[in-house]
Amino acid sequence: MAALQVAVERFLSELRGSRNYSAHTCRGYRTDLVHFIARHESLAPSDLSRSHVRAYLAQLQKDEGLARSSLLRRISALRSFARHLRETGALKTDPFLNVPMPKKESRLPKFLTETEMGSLLGASAPAGAPTLRARDRAVLELLYSSGLRRSEVSSLNVADVDFMSGTVRVFGKGSRERIVPVGGEALKCLRDYLKSRGAAPAGAPLFLNARKDRLSDQGVAWLLKRWVRAAGLKPVTPHVFRHSFATHLLDKGCDLRSVQEMLGHKNLATTQIYTHLSLEQLKRVYKQSHPKA
Repeated sequence: MAALQVAVERFLSELRGSRNYSAHTCRGYRTDLVHFIARHESLAPSDLSRSHVRAYLAQLQKDEGLARSSLLRRISALRSFARHLRETGALKTDPFLNVPMPKKESRLPKFLTETEMGSLLGASAPAGAPTLRARDRAVLELLYSSGLRRSEVSSLNVADVDFMSGTVRVFGKGSRERIVPVGGEALKCLRDYLKSRGAAPAGAPLFLNARKDRLSDQGVAWLLKRWVRAAGLKPVTPHVFRHSFATHLLDKGCDLRSVQEMLGHKNLATTQIYTHLSLEQLKRVYKQSHPKA
């Protein structure tokens, strides 16, 4: 195994162990760093320089099929790896020093209106086994009810749902724990699914696939795609449910700090993007408050 690849494996081990990064995040780092290693197989970690970073950045920018977000993610992974090399003494200088970085695109997240979300959740379930249909409906209701990431949904265990308090315990990015409210309809669908599935120990996965294994985050995306296609609706991703959750809460007057807590955002600035989407709430306040409205 090449020295650079060995260093990457040590870096990923630190992310999993010392920093408690999720398996999903570590897979992303691995994918992005393997992309860099494939172009510098014989490079020693101590020789990583500014010229390598510049050349890699130029190469990524020439790739017309690569989205700006993907480009920035790959550069971010390499930068974190370079920081790790410096912290462990394997690299003496910062290869990113004075290297101009492309700016992140300022795009508002996509979301569904309340009417569109109602139509999607009210659509007939796709054909399939009753238990899997009950599971799919429970997953979709939970995504919208609590604004969870698909990786958070897939990692839930039966014991994480508290039906008495109407909450769910979630371990988000960096293994940060949070308690999120769950709506009545989502709780009902969860009860129906667990009842159709049969007895399950508290430590068992909440959602199972057709092989009785834990439903993966890719499985969450797949079942949503199948559901939307059967309903004849426009394509959406699990993250659109999360965006819709935050936007609808703010539209109804929920404060930004509470939304931040429920979404599990570390910084309030990450949550503030949703304030740009709450135009209906602004219009209502304007009409109620302005004398010339």
